[in-house]
Amino acid sequence: MEGFLVFEIIIGFIIFQRVVELSIAKRNEKWMKNQGAIEFGKKHYRLMVLMHVLFFICLVAEKVYGNRELSNFWPILLSIFLLMQIMRIWVIISLGRYWNTKIIVLRDAKVRKKGPYLYIRHPNYFVVAIEIAVVPLLFNCYITACLFTILNSIILIVRITEEEKALMELTEYEGIFQDCNRFLPKVVKKV
Repeated sequence: MEGFLVFEIIIGFIIFQRVVELSIAKRNEKWMKNQGAIEFGKKHYRLMVLMHVLFFICLVAEKVYGNRELSNFWPILLSIFLLMQIMRIWVIISLGRYWNTKIIVLRDAKVRKKGPYLYIRHPNYFVVAIEIAVVPLLFNCYITACLFTILNSIILIVRITEEEKALMELTEYEGIFQDCNRFLPKVVKKV
């Protein structure tokens, strides 16, 4: 029963967090579009939202119907999850009004390379990818972890391609991020 209480707390926290994020994103979207920003990737965005909804449904189903217990590695997995929450807040604060769940680009906007963006191009997607693996593993929900890690990877291939294309077309993104990897920081600088 203890594992189920932890599960309810974490799922409740994530759902609350997503509602807050969508509220921030909506406010930022309105501001950006009032500035003349353009939205890209509407088709795949719907698929991404659907995938995230199905993630929660599958996670709950596997936990409840599979009678999954809290992982023996829960302290490590929970620590990773909490670290990702700190990084998520860092991402949102770093982009400020430019942060969004959609691809919305303001022509000739100054590209922000600060916070976690100093080290990698897509820290927000990194956080989500880690969460999609870690949260199910926290409760031994291996099917959900594997299935949605694969689905998220497929969606990110489409999304990142679309996002980077839009940013390169409308901003100085390519030049500013030429020395950054997408997900892992460069360890050794070229001489």
